[in-house]
Amino acid sequence: MKIKLTLSALALGLASLSAQAQTEIQWWHSMGGALGEWVNDLAKDFNASQKDYKIVPTFKGNYDESMTAAIAAYRAGNAPHILQVFEVGTATMMASKGAIVPVGKVMTDAGLKFDQNAYVPAVAGYYTAPNGQMLSFPFNSSTPVFHYNKDAFKAAGLDPNTPPTTWPEVALAAAKLKASGHKCPFTTSWISWTQLESFSAWHNTEFATKGNGMRGMDARLSFNTPLHVRHIDNLANMAKQGLFVYKGRGNAADATFVSGECAMATGSSALYGSVVRNGKFGYGIGALPYYPDVNGAPQNTVIGGASLWVMSGKKAPEYKGVAEFFAHLSKADVAAASHQRTGYLPVTKASFELTEKAGFYKKNPGTDVSVTQMIRKTTDKSRGVRLGNFVQIRTIIDEELEGVWSGKKGTKEALDMAIKRGNEQLERFEKANK
Repeated sequence: MKIKLTLSALALGLASLSAQAQTEIQWWHSMGGALGEWVNDLAKDFNASQKDYKIVPTFKGNYDESMTAAIAAYRAGNAPHILQVFEVGTATMMASKGAIVPVGKVMTDAGLKFDQNAYVPAVAGYYTAPNGQMLSFPFNSSTPVFHYNKDAFKAAGLDPNTPPTTWPEVALAAAKLKASGHKCPFTTSWISWTQLESFSAWHNTEFATKGNGMRGMDARLSFNTPLHVRHIDNLANMAKQGLFVYKGRGNAADATFVSGECAMATGSSALYGSVVRNGKFGYGIGALPYYPDVNGAPQNTVIGGASLWVMSGKKAPEYKGVAEFFAHLSKADVAAASHQRTGYLPVTKASFELTEKAGFYKKNPGTDVSVTQMIRKTTDKSRGVRLGNFVQIRTIIDEELEGVWSGKKGTKEALDMAIKRGNEQLERFEKANK
């Protein structure tokens, strides 16, 4: 009996030593709910696949909060190894020289095969420096799509298999939905991203000069053209008639679509996972609407979501663990499963091909919309938006447009003021990073 107990104690001791020998990798993220479960599962699967490293995912609040926390932690010398940063924080991270290690360098230093061409170009290109080096890992990239409730369409006498493709058609569908008793025919999340940034790219029009900031820090905002004014005016008129209902900033509107309160919504393609899991209605996905009289429309939509940045000041074995984890996430089967589960874009070309071969898009109509919107040929006006102090600029846009939705401000006045205030932020960023 004593021998058995001694052997058990020895086994426990060895197990404890083995656990201690694992290199821990701290990963701070902003994924809640169903997406939080996905992140935890990714870490769990990687941890189970090998014995040397342990990924420890920690939810740090929304994107703004996690970025602020990481900056404070970096200054205090205890930053995480991996930080998830939303796309509007990209210019800020790129300017943080010394705070980050380019993901391309992390992979090659670890001796792992790393081919940037394996990643979807529209996604990888956004996170690549002018010298061609990939700076962050394109983890959860999304693009805006049109979500609609097929049951609500049927009840309103609309074809549930034919979503509106143009903005005039959206207004007509909203009127029918309202007539059938719907109190919220159309809403949108992420106003700046869906109705100005992606709207501009989709119509091959600049949101900001210098290729939307891609060609230099001296870019300035330019979203007060007649086309932008016309579109926001149309939304304002829809708001007056109860056809468009503003539900708040960020992704606040998402929950109102999932619950069935709102029948149509423009928002992230990554809403897919939540609707499939929690929606109690027939669900359809369409492309972002456009104005048919605008030459070159539709062009392509811009990237959203976030990427994973590697923070500096860590030990070589820890970076090896980060590289192994990124290599795991890049595996075709892992990346394909993530794409199919969440609605985020496939990270690699191989994961897209695997998903297509498996018949996923045929079985789930509309799930390929985000991909087809992004893989079109881009122009200098549609490659994406990369601006400094972008978080603050989006807040300014929210504030100014809230004046329009409430009827307290004219469209042109609001857009002009958003540009004036936003350009002050761009000037400040440019001066700070010269």
